[in-house]
Amino acid sequence: MSDYTLSEAVREAQRCLHCKMPACRKGCPIANDIPDWIGELAKGNFGNAMKIINTRSNLPAVCGRVCGHERQCEGSCVLGKKGEAIHIGKLERFVADFDWEAGLSHEAIPEKNRGHVAVIGSGPAGLTIAGDLSREGFAVDIYEMEQEPGGVLMFGIPEYRLPKEVVRREIKKIENLGVNIHTNVTVGTDLNVDQLFARGYDAIFMGPGTGRPKSLPIEGIDHPGVFQATDFLRQVNLEHAGLSEEEPAVRPGDCVGVVGCGNSAMDAARTAVRMGASEVTVLYHRTIDRMAALRSEYDDAVAEGVRFIWKASVTKVIGAEGDRLDHVEIDVDGEKSVMPLDRLILAVGSAPATRIVSSTTGIEVDEKGYVVTREFPYGMSTRSGVFAGGDVTNRPATVVHAMRDAKLVAEGIARYIDAVKLMDSIK
Repeated sequence: MSDYTLSEAVREAQRCLHCKMPACRKGCPIANDIPDWIGELAKGNFGNAMKIINTRSNLPAVCGRVCGHERQCEGSCVLGKKGEAIHIGKLERFVADFDWEAGLSHEAIPEKNRGHVAVIGSGPAGLTIAGDLSREGFAVDIYEMEQEPGGVLMFGIPEYRLPKEVVRREIKKIENLGVNIHTNVTVGTDLNVDQLFARGYDAIFMGPGTGRPKSLPIEGIDHPGVFQATDFLRQVNLEHAGLSEEEPAVRPGDCVGVVGCGNSAMDAARTAVRMGASEVTVLYHRTIDRMAALRSEYDDAVAEGVRFIWKASVTKVIGAEGDRLDHVEIDVDGEKSVMPLDRLILAVGSAPATRIVSSTTGIEVDEKGYVVTREFPYGMSTRSGVFAGGDVTNRPATVVHAMRDAKLVAEGIARYIDAVKLMDSIK
C-alpha cells in the first residue's frame, strides 16, 4: 500500500540528520518521536520503529496518509530550507503498512484493573482515547451509531485519500488491545449518559463529532439540489462500502459548485470529479492565501480539473424541476453574474451534536452549543465523570489535532478515575 519499496524507505530514512533539537518533533501535534523511529527504520529495525510510533499514535497508517505534513513535521524539517525535507508522512505510512503486512507487532495486553470507561463515538478522538486508556490498564467500550466504526475516517474522508481497509486494520489493532466496540448504538436515543453510568462505568467520554452541518442565509438554499459536504461524502463512502442504495448525489455530466475552501471542500470537489461531473467549480469568498485547505490538496484539485473562483459568494439558488438546480446567482468581487449548476455542495463547517447533551442533565454548553470542559482534570465537563473532546468541544481542526486533544483527555480520565478510587479506598 505504501509508495515506497523497502530499499527506498531505508534510503530516505538514512537522509535524516538526527538533529539535537528536532524541529520535526516540535512540528508534530502529538509530539511523535520522529528522529528516533526514523533512525530505527534507517537501520532496518522495522519492529522497533513501529514500537516507538505506537507510544504516541494509535493511527499511524491514517496519519501517514491524511495529516498536513507540509504544515507540520515536514514543514519544520531543517532540510526543507533546501527543498529536501524528509518525506516523514510517506515513511510513517511505509512503517505502518509494512508492520501490518508482516505481522511484526504483538503488543502485550495489560490487565484491565484500573477502571471501566465508555467512549461515545469511534472517530479519531474516540479511537485515541480507547487505545491510550486500554494500554494503561482500563477496560474500554466504544459505542458507535453507524453500522461500522471509524467515524469521519470511515465516512467523511474519500477512499482515494484514505482507503477504508486501512481504517479497518487500524481499528482492528485497537480491538486487539482489548477494546470492545458496539455498533448501531445511538447514545442519546437508544440509551443515555445516566444509563451508561448505571452499567458501571467510572467515566464516559463524549466524542460524537459534529451533528448539524452549517447552512448559509441564502435564498433558495433549502432546494434538494443543495447538499452538505459531510452528507455527500458520507453517502459516497457508504455506496463504495455497499451500504447504501440511495441515488448518487452527483451523476455523470453534472455541473457542480462547491462553496468553501477547506480540505472538506477539496474532498467534495475531487470526489465529484471522480463521479463523472462535467465541471466542478469551487466558490470561495476570500483569496487563495486565506484558504484553509492544504496547498497540496489545492494543487491536486487543480490538476484534476477543478476550477476556482476567488472572492465569490452565492447570493441566490434557483431550482429547476425535481431535484436539479438551474443556476445560482453569485457575487464575484462586487460584480454579479449567473452560473448554471446542477448541484451545489456546501462545505462551510458544522455545529456540535446536541443529542447526547439534551438527553441528560448537568452538562453545560457555551453560546454556540459546544460542551464546556475544564483544564483539570483535562476535558471533564461540568458533570463529574463525563469528559468531552473532538469536534463537540470546538478544539480540533484536523485528524491529528483531534488525536492530540484526545491524548490529553485520556490523561485527564485516568487521573480522575485513580483519584476517585483512592478517595473511596480511604473512606
